[in-house]
Amino acid sequence: MAYLTDGHPTTLTFGENTNVLFRVKELTPPGIDGGGSIDTTTMNNATWRTFMPKALKTLTEASLTVQYDPAIYDDILTMLQVNQEITVTFPDDSTLAFWGWVDKFSPERLVEGEMPTASITIVPSNMDGDNSNAEIAPDYNT
Repeated sequence: MAYLTDGHPTTLTFGENTNVLFRVKELTPPGIDGGGSIDTTTMNNATWRTFMPKALKTLTEASLTVQYDPAIYDDILTMLQVNQEITVTFPDDSTLAFWGWVDKFSPERLVEGEMPTASITIVPSNMDGDNSNAEIAPDYNT
């Protein structure tokens, strides 16, 4: 098993749109959350509170810090709240594909002598884009 030793280069693509006008500076891939526990403690417990895991999982938000071309506003407007397949490509060329949408584009302040950046927030939907409401799990490929 090989572990990642450097985060460079990690990229993110939106569906078929590979020409979005940004360059990734930092990327936080989505995480996985079990949603916490179900408290199963009753008056029959003698010493310990008891718990069980929840049945459903959550793919958490992904975020990026990007260098951008101001023309990205057109791209973001066409992708904002549009459910589509999104792929993170890790430095070892493995990929994590999931369905979701751009939820927020937030330019940082513009300062003389510093590279302009923006933050992008992506919300996973775990549902395909054809409105069938089919549940689609994230897909990791090596």
